[in-house]
Amino acid sequence: MSSATPTSGTSPARRLSLAGVLRLRRPSEIWFKPALSSVAAVAPPNLLLLALGRLDLAMYTMAGSLCALYAHNRPYAARARTLAWVVLGMLGGVAVALVTASLTRNAVVLVAVGALLAAVQKALCDATRVGPPGNVVLTFISSAALFVPQTLGQVPGHLALAAAAGAWAWLVGMAPAPVRPHGPERRATAQALNAAAAYAVASRGTGAGGTGEGDAHAGARAAGYAAVQAAWQTLLALPSTGARATTRHALERLVVRAEVALAAPADNDPERLRAWALALRGGGRIPRTGDAPGETDELLGVDAELAARPAPLWQRLGPLTPIAARTALGCALAGYASLALGIGRPYWALVTAAALYQANVTLTWSRAVQRVVGNLAGVLLFAAIAPLAHLGQALLVLCCLVLNFGAEALITRNYWLGSVCVTPMALLVTEFAGYQAPGDLMTERAVDTLVGALVGFLAAVVVTNRRAGNRVEQAVTAADRARERAARLLAEPAPAPGALEAARRRLAAALTDLRATADGAAGEWWGRALPQERVVLAEQAGHRTLAEAVRRQATRPDRGARTRTEDVRP
Repeated sequence: MSSATPTSGTSPARRLSLAGVLRLRRPSEIWFKPALSSVAAVAPPNLLLLALGRLDLAMYTMAGSLCALYAHNRPYAARARTLAWVVLGMLGGVAVALVTASLTRNAVVLVAVGALLAAVQKALCDATRVGPPGNVVLTFISSAALFVPQTLGQVPGHLALAAAAGAWAWLVGMAPAPVRPHGPERRATAQALNAAAAYAVASRGTGAGGTGEGDAHAGARAAGYAAVQAAWQTLLALPSTGARATTRHALERLVVRAEVALAAPADNDPERLRAWALALRGGGRIPRTGDAPGETDELLGVDAELAARPAPLWQRLGPLTPIAARTALGCALAGYASLALGIGRPYWALVTAAALYQANVTLTWSRAVQRVVGNLAGVLLFAAIAPLAHLGQALLVLCCLVLNFGAEALITRNYWLGSVCVTPMALLVTEFAGYQAPGDLMTERAVDTLVGALVGFLAAVVVTNRRAGNRVEQAVTAADRARERAARLLAEPAPAPGALEAARRRLAAALTDLRATADGAAGEWWGRALPQERVVLAEQAGHRTLAEAVRRQATRPDRGARTRTEDVRP
């Protein structure tokens, strides 16, 4: 391998481009699930409070209800645990906010506590990969709670309301399980098959050798491996024994076929992959993959994945220190800037800053643009619907529910489009406790949006992430080691059952991590130059080894352990 010449990448001036930032994407395949879940979780508590004449308590029930937005991509056993942790996390943040609000009304202290809460929520959500919507909903609720007058005696009752609504949100999130218990894992497997088919099509014009590929080809390959890794994470969260294990094993064989197609796209039929994916979308039987040499060994390789434990939480939090620091500094400065301008709700600026922070500065810039455009458009929408909402509290609640649905239905198209609905909904929620002058609300929200976006982005630029380059070096080293292990096994005449397949899967995971790490580091500013050549060479060598492992598997004689995929009902 030749020595690498570090390159500095794109200049910050060019990264401030607006091209594509507001472009609409295809909606998520399950866009309606979080949208309907949100309405189902929010409506009953709000309507009950409306009937009791206590809409002023809706902020506390919404804290629990909005937990229903999480974990829609996870199998139901894992979803139950994740939703429970989200509810507990929400209650913890609200508890800190309410106790703080009951002890002091000093706005400087409240903003500081809100900024620290936002940083903790950001780090924990990123480390545990809880999302979407990640930390933004948690920060919005806890920051708003800081600025609601409280007494210590009221805190237990308000937390009880949030806990009751959180329990209802948990039930809403788990409600589809009896109807389609294997839906999440089937969708994840279908996405992996479709991504592999897309890469097989893209590779037709460039060849599968790993050299001379264009951006579209490399992007399709990276997307394919990311989808496969996501599918494995979903399947490995399922039980390894019992009735659900039968379905898991059938889906595993399909994900193996997606892996094979990614490693040797020229030897696989994209239409067959798509047909399998389509069959998984409905509620019918899981399709057969047919007999294949070494299929049992492939699933033995899956057992190696089950034996590997995730890194401890503290290790996953370490690389997120710069982003947590950006969040704390940006949120604090945004809140203080809002206070300096005399705005009565500095938490709006704080939440705007918290919503910006992504994996790197370039992505943070894109999110800042989307946030500003969406919020300002949302302010205009609020001006249009406020007269209707002010006709009565029932219409106020109904408008909020419609906007809630619209926000979740549209946000997968682009963040700014969802913000168009989120902004008027947040403004209307402030009126649950009483009428607010629309002009004042609109002015304050527009100013806080601009202040939060500007100050928050400047904090992201100031707080550099100098560890990004080190993580690229580590990812290159990990990919090289995984490739060397796979190459050693390829050199053996008869490697242990499952060993080659486990090594191939680990190499695929290492290459996926390398691409994600390199992309994230490339979006940072002011960092040291990145070893782009080493990254490219590691990827090319790794993908050649993957292809060789697949060819070895395809030509290995069947040793009698030929296993057909079972037909499995959903």
